[in-house]
Amino acid sequence: MTVAPGSDQYQVTIVKYGTRQTVRSDVYLNYHLYGEPDGPIGMDYFFWVVRNAHRTIVVDTGFSATGGANRKRTTLIEPAAAFDALGVDRAAGPPVVVTHAHYDHIGNLDLFPGSALIVAAAEYDFWTGPYATRTLVHHSVEDEEIDHLRQAARDDRLRTFDDEVSPAPGVRVIRVGGHTPGQSVVLVNTSEGAVLLASDSVHYYEEYERNMPFTQVANLIDMYAGFDRIRAMRADHLVAGHDPDTLGRFTPCDLAGITGLAATIGEEP
Repeated sequence: MTVAPGSDQYQVTIVKYGTRQTVRSDVYLNYHLYGEPDGPIGMDYFFWVVRNAHRTIVVDTGFSATGGANRKRTTLIEPAAAFDALGVDRAAGPPVVVTHAHYDHIGNLDLFPGSALIVAAAEYDFWTGPYATRTLVHHSVEDEEIDHLRQAARDDRLRTFDDEVSPAPGVRVIRVGGHTPGQSVVLVNTSEGAVLLASDSVHYYEEYERNMPFTQVANLIDMYAGFDRIRAMRADHLVAGHDPDTLGRFTPCDLAGITGLAATIGEEP
């Protein structure tokens, strides 16, 4: 297969659309076992856009107004407005990678009614299966948003995979599990090297660096193993899923409407 020059290299845009304040014992599993004092910690909410001159790929879609309000989250910019500010043509049906199906990652799938949705089979099977309504997991989803996944399946827009899929040259979606059964990461080729969009396999850089699992976990051993797998990938840039330090590590994006709320990695091909 012939690949057009530059078609396998992308610019990654990180968009912070929401935030909240909490405490460390609320985000780290069994935090008391570390023997450290509790204290405040921020949590930011992101989605990501991967694009070049040939294509655009959306990675997650943020929480909806309902999902955010139900959990008292602060919205900094409506995801629809952020997509528009970035020039994402939602009507064109760009593929949407669903890293996992929690409320803050699939809350606006209805903005992309013509898009193919790429999600691990283990993720879809779990959230449409018999255990999805159990209290300790159900609190992280909105039923109406899971129904968007079901509708995409009925419309033949759902693209599931087992362990790994490449939706385009230079982009790999890899299931690592742990946080949810189908939690996935996205590895992207850019002019600044390989970028790993860790999503919620790594909420915080500290979580990854100190092997401190997040409080919401489907399989603890898979979460630990996920840290090791990510290290073995040796990406040039790791993008954590909720760390307030994330944007400051990369190049600020000054597009009108999202100044201070976005950063980029790589030149726009």
